[in-house]
Amino acid sequence: MDIEQFYEENPQRRTSEEFDFGRDWHDADGTRYELSWIRDTGELYAMREPVEPVIMDPVGDEYVAPMSRKSVTVEVLGTVPTLEGVEHLLAGWPDEMGKPNSLQWPRDRIAQHAERSTGPIAADEQPEQLPGADA
Repeated sequence: MDIEQFYEENPQRRTSEEFDFGRDWHDADGTRYELSWIRDTGELYAMREPVEPVIMDPVGDEYVAPMSRKSVTVEVLGTVPTLEGVEHLLAGWPDEMGKPNSLQWPRDRIAQHAERSTGPIAADEQPEQLPGADA
């Protein structure tokens, strides 16, 4: 979806505090993305930022052509409820961001997080019995 649709779809997105996790993520095609997390929704999203075309006018001056907001698109990677959680999930992100197809790294991390969050509870992760509760 484009950036305007993204913010119109949920008013909390527009008013919430956001935290940036780098502006130089790239997909397999080399397109640049910015990675951000929205406090009020818990959404971790990647915003595609295509490079604006540089145009030369008839006298040889160069300028950056305006870019349509429709060309700035958003992909919600997943939801992490807390800032501490997303910081833990993305620990080491500055080292990963500069690698080829680096956007796949946060995609994989959020997918693994979702699997752990929705999968069966391991035996060692069972909640403790409350004192006085019947067994």
